[in-house]
Amino acid sequence: MKIGVIGTGYVGLVTAAGLAELGHRVTGTDKLRDKVEKISRGVIPIYEPGLEEVLSANVRQGRLAFSPDLDRTIQESDVIFVCVGTPQHPDGSADMSQIEEVSRLIARNLNAYKVVVEKSTVPVKTSFWIKRTITLYKKADIEFDIASNPEFLREGSAVADFLNPDRIIVGVETERARSILCGIYDRFQDRVVVTNIDTAELIKHASNSFLALKISYINLISNICEKTEANVEQVAQGMGLDPRIGSRFLKAGIGYGGSCFPKDIKALVNIGEELGVDMSLLKEADRINLDRARAFIDKVKHALWILKDKEIAVLGLAFKPETDDIREAPSLRIIRDLLREGARLRLYDPQAGENFRQHFPEEPGRVAYAASAYQAVEKANAALILTEWEEFSKLDLARVKQAMANPIIVDGRNVLEPESVKSLGFEYYSIGRK
Repeated sequence: MKIGVIGTGYVGLVTAAGLAELGHRVTGTDKLRDKVEKISRGVIPIYEPGLEEVLSANVRQGRLAFSPDLDRTIQESDVIFVCVGTPQHPDGSADMSQIEEVSRLIARNLNAYKVVVEKSTVPVKTSFWIKRTITLYKKADIEFDIASNPEFLREGSAVADFLNPDRIIVGVETERARSILCGIYDRFQDRVVVTNIDTAELIKHASNSFLALKISYINLISNICEKTEANVEQVAQGMGLDPRIGSRFLKAGIGYGGSCFPKDIKALVNIGEELGVDMSLLKEADRINLDRARAFIDKVKHALWILKDKEIAVLGLAFKPETDDIREAPSLRIIRDLLREGARLRLYDPQAGENFRQHFPEEPGRVAYAASAYQAVEKANAALILTEWEEFSKLDLARVKQAMANPIIVDGRNVLEPESVKSLGFEYYSIGRK
């Protein structure tokens, strides 16, 4: 099947690579010509484990190509996956201008029956507007179908998620579209769930908002643990053994970030309120998450008292490990607050340093970037762990202690074991544990 993927961002690249790996002929396209040309040369703009290998293998085998010619890609495709951005307005609603732009572009190039598939995360009822836009602007009386196929890709394991999905949601209006979409995912036919389009659109926002709610809940419990002798990790373990709850997303820390959870929970709040639904539960979960940065800064102040002119090492900048993504990362808020207090920061992340420099460039006496965790902690008054990269759990702590001016660690992700760290002579602060 000939498939066009519009948008070569995170979702678009993984989708194009994954569909090609399933055996389809795929062309990825984007209005950013320079970006497409770089990808065609093998320059991948994001860090995602396994993506470069899958992309290059399918390009070599002739199943995958990239082209800046959007018109031609649309005309030559049987199925078009729309993977463009839906950034957030200040009120939490999604900016649908790119979706509308693509819809008009498809209408202009509609030369035969096609299935237009929403892959981007969109508000429920978006399919109505896509269908209306294409109908208004198409030049000929040619049939088309709209479908919804939301992505459930976790950054850091997106390729594996695409090639071994736990479920595939397909929202359709017609039997013809159902047959085509199910055919694309024939390898996973036992995991395909077919719904109407409104249901499929809502599943993505509902899923991510529930997971965000779960994270905020365990962080709320961690606050109780810190005022008692309870251990939040043991609480989470005891909860997670209940099959009705499960253990995933019960990890206390400095809060969630990334391109999905913060945006999707706000978007669902906006959707609900526009429909007259009380969304206070999700609004409170979002408030708890934003408050995690303040609570963490309070821990740092408890350890150091005055932050002005203190040398602080920050280990981890990405919102989660195995990605270079810093969108809505808690580190952004924490570092902004540390600088406001006058701290001197040395920052390190295995992958996200270059992206972080766009927000916080090097500034003598205020912000510096280290080439390793050990360089970051050199002469530091404290070390802060903000991302749970595996390498931080394997640090030579004796070497870290020797390098630091004061052996103080504030662990925002509970990466280290309290007793073993304290036994080496560190002052150690974590989340929801003594």
